[in-house]
Amino acid sequence: MAEANWYVVHTYSGYENKVKANIEKTIENRKLQDEILEVRVPLEDVVELRNGVKKQVSKKMFPGYVLIHMVMNDDTWYVVRNTRGVTGFVGPGSKPVPLTPAEMKPLGIQISEGTQDEAPKREKIDFDAEVGDMIVVTSGAWEGTTSAITAINEHKQTVTIEVEMFGRATSVEIDFLDIKKA
Repeated sequence: MAEANWYVVHTYSGYENKVKANIEKTIENRKLQDEILEVRVPLEDVVELRNGVKKQVSKKMFPGYVLIHMVMNDDTWYVVRNTRGVTGFVGPGSKPVPLTPAEMKPLGIQISEGTQDEAPKREKIDFDAEVGDMIVVTSGAWEGTTSAITAINEHKQTVTIEVEMFGRATSVEIDFLDIKKA
């Protein structure tokens, strides 16, 4: 039997969970459990800040895409490709290209000796303010300071604000979790 690999399938946006359910139902009906091993919609936990209130939610890491661990052959290709909501496999032309272990690792799926382990989910904060918005620092050395945002760094999850220090305006970085909208 051929080796199973992870493939990426493009779907209509918002149809990821329907596609997953439809493929899983087809696997059961056609008894393809040995050929299509797993269907996944990768999620990440995100802390959203809305009006200063923190809320943890799960969001799709790749809207419009579904990951499938399967043995690629004509039957499995046909089943997946003709599932309602699927627009095609990711790859040149009609030839699906499997993901490499290095590409799978950031997704929290590690491939080693035929097994996959879930890595802990990454936590990202979804911040709803923009440059120029007024914020209040809720903790830390600048607690109680009100200032306008001059820059937002999504990667570091910080905002830059101007504070007065020694009679001069000085830029400081504040963590997303330490502020709320004024």
